[in-house]
Amino acid sequence: MRYGEATVTVVDPRSYMTYQPFLPEAAAGSISPRHVVVPLRRVLPKAEVLTGRVTTIDQDRKVASIAPLVGEAYELPFDYLVIAMGAVSRTFPIPGLAEQGIGMKGIEEAIGLRNHVLEQLDKADSTTDEEVRRKALTFVFVGGGFAGAETIGEVEDMARDAAKYYKSVKREDMRFLLVDVADKILPEVGPKLGAYGKEHLEGRGVEVYLKTGMDSCVDGHVVLNNGLEVDSNTIVWTAGVKPNPALARFGLPLGPRGHVDTQTTLQVQGTDYIWAAGDNAQVPDVVGRKAGNENAWCPPNAQHALRQAKVLGDNVISGMRGFPQKEYSHANKGAVAGLGLHKGVAMIVMGKMKIKLKGRLAWYMHRAYHGMAMPTFNRKIRVFADWTLGMFLKREVVSLGAMETPREEFYEAAKPAPKPAAAKAEPVAAAPVEEKAKAS
Repeated sequence: MRYGEATVTVVDPRSYMTYQPFLPEAAAGSISPRHVVVPLRRVLPKAEVLTGRVTTIDQDRKVASIAPLVGEAYELPFDYLVIAMGAVSRTFPIPGLAEQGIGMKGIEEAIGLRNHVLEQLDKADSTTDEEVRRKALTFVFVGGGFAGAETIGEVEDMARDAAKYYKSVKREDMRFLLVDVADKILPEVGPKLGAYGKEHLEGRGVEVYLKTGMDSCVDGHVVLNNGLEVDSNTIVWTAGVKPNPALARFGLPLGPRGHVDTQTTLQVQGTDYIWAAGDNAQVPDVVGRKAGNENAWCPPNAQHALRQAKVLGDNVISGMRGFPQKEYSHANKGAVAGLGLHKGVAMIVMGKMKIKLKGRLAWYMHRAYHGMAMPTFNRKIRVFADWTLGMFLKREVVSLGAMETPREEFYEAAKPAPKPAAAKAEPVAAAPVEEKAKAS
């Protein structure tokens, strides 16, 4: 855009963007958590960044209602609108899941999972109660896609390394379970590499249960629909995502699964001033439809979201100046996944040829691809520095569980001391006084 031609305002409840493919490595301590996030105000110096939430959108008046972190809500007028709210964890009404489950959609959850797992090792090492130890050392992961397989691979690596520093905790004492309702894991890389990933995890002692769901997990008592029951303090939920439910309040046309229904140009159906992209958009897959699949839609992954963003930006400018819109079209380039240190799978698409890699070489591909895709040169350097230091230094196994409640210790020290209870009168001494009073 020309200087002063328009004002771009970004509204987000967080002041940073999270690179989600690195969350498993952040949970395992391979990457510092602060290197996985990018501050919006630093990378968007020419935009206005508002930390808050859009609660409603009035399309007739072209006004969005903003709920800031503090203070009263206010209205923000707009000429053009871009909906890119992403996705949230897809959950089901399973008893106990809301109270016991740990998601993997944000950096806070990755940090919490790391601290939680190491805290379970602390608990197991400090008690002789076998039931308490067994529950602390049992880790259940639900969901066998990229997020689930990568997270259990990284966390198992971390727990294995951490066990070396505990006298009474060994890897053999731990139990890792990966549960999925599908008949395979890692469907994004194809059946052969998915089968390899399953065999690899099982070779490391991970129990993989396919075509299996979780019926309940009340108080950590996990009940699977294959009849297996285990007690666990750690239940990680990575069973897919769904569009942000806030979309239902905006009056936009939605698809059957809650995504914003868009044209191939990323414009929302029935409008010429609203665009949508990323995980919250239902974008027709032009390449798939040309191949004969009339119901092909772009999958919700970063490969499409990054490329959609570039087309969307150009189309917004075209809309401002009255130029025609450009279609979004992208052929799948493959997928990569890490399963822990020096372990991974990769599928690279080159025309009609698919190159399938596994093991250390695939792990190098995984790190190279995501390292280059990480936004900003600053974060790229920091991530590669973390990886380089990890080659020479041992993994950190410190649990900072107090981060969950950082003020608790200060509160205990600063709260007023309880007042001493008032002395109660002895009934034996009161009786003769009453009798004397009556006698007088």
